[in-house]
Amino acid sequence: MIVDVNSHWVPANFFTDKDLLDAFVRTVPRAYGENVVIETIPGTNRPQVTLSRPKGYENVASSDVDADLVDQLKAMDDNGIDKSVKRVAIFEEWITLELAKLANDAMARVVKEHPDRLLGLGMVPPWGDKACLYEMDRCIKELGLAGFVCPAHYGVLYLDAMEVRPFFKKVNELDVPICVHHTALPVDYEHIYEFPNFRRLYGRCMDQMISVGRILFSGMLNELPNLKLIHTFLGGAFFAYADLLVPKKSEIKEVMAERFDPNASEKIRGYLDRNIYFDISHAPPWGKAQLECAVKVLGADHVLFGSSYPLRRDWLYNGVDYVKNLDITEKEKSLILGENAIRLFKI
Repeated sequence: MIVDVNSHWVPANFFTDKDLLDAFVRTVPRAYGENVVIETIPGTNRPQVTLSRPKGYENVASSDVDADLVDQLKAMDDNGIDKSVKRVAIFEEWITLELAKLANDAMARVVKEHPDRLLGLGMVPPWGDKACLYEMDRCIKELGLAGFVCPAHYGVLYLDAMEVRPFFKKVNELDVPICVHHTALPVDYEHIYEFPNFRRLYGRCMDQMISVGRILFSGMLNELPNLKLIHTFLGGAFFAYADLLVPKKSEIKEVMAERFDPNASEKIRGYLDRNIYFDISHAPPWGKAQLECAVKVLGADHVLFGSSYPLRRDWLYNGVDYVKNLDITEKEKSLILGENAIRLFKI
C-alpha cells in the first residue's frame, strides 16, 4: 500500500461560496503584517487566495485546484497512490472555532464518500478551552478523522509554548498523530524574504527546524509521551543536524570547560525515536543523495512519503518513482511509501 501523508484540500464550496471564502479570509491578521488577496491564477480565470509577508512577497497560494477532488483521485490512480491523507494547509495558523467546525464537517463527509481512498485531518484553534477540546474529541470520536494538522508555529509562539500546551495535552490523550505543516516563514525572517526560492523553500525549512528543535529541547515530550509529530520538509533538513545537536561526551580530557550538554543527548535521541517523524514533502527537489542521507540518519521507519499535491504536479507524478529508485533496501522503500503511515494512522 502506498500512502501520501501530505495532500492539500479545501471544502468543495470554498471558492464558490463567497460568504465562506470571505469568512476564511477575515481570519488572516492583516493588522499584524499578513497580507491576503483573492485573485486569479495568471493566465487563467481560476481563483486563488494569495498570502504575502511582507506585502508583495508571496508566500502561500491556495487555488480551486485544492477543491477539485476528481482531479486528486485521478492523480492518485495515475501514480498508484492507495490512500491520501487530506489536510487544510493554509488557514490553520489563524482558524476560528466556527470555521474549524465547518472544515472538519466537510472533511468528514469527503472521507465517508471515499473511505477506501482518503483519511482526513482535523484542525482547531490551539488554545485548549472547553469548546476547542470538545471539538477535538468530536473530530476523532464522532467524525472519524485520523488525526490533526497544525502549523509549525502560531503567530510568534512555537509549539513548545505553554499557551498551546492544553491543545497538545489533548492530542496526547487522544493518541493520534499530528501533522506539523510548514508555515510560510519563520517567526524571524528579516534577512531571507527578498528572494523567492530563499524565502519559499529555505524559509519553510528554517521554520520546521526551529519547531522541531524547540519541541526536542523544551522537555514537553517528557510530559506528553504519546505525541507523534510528523513534520514536513524532513523537519527542515533535520537529518543534517541530528548528530550535531546531540553531541557525545568527549573521550579525551578537555582543557576548557564543557560547552555543550552531552547528558541531554540520550534523552533527545529517545524523543526522536519515540515521538518525531518526518514527511519528505517533496521527493524530487531534495535530490537522491540528500534523501538517502536522510534515510540513513533518521531511519526509514521515521520517514514518510508526502507530495503536497496539487501544489506542484511533478512532486506527486514523479515522487513515488523517485523513492523507488533510491539506493536503499526494498524494506526501507516500503516503510517510507506506506508502512509507516499504516502504523501511525492505524490504517
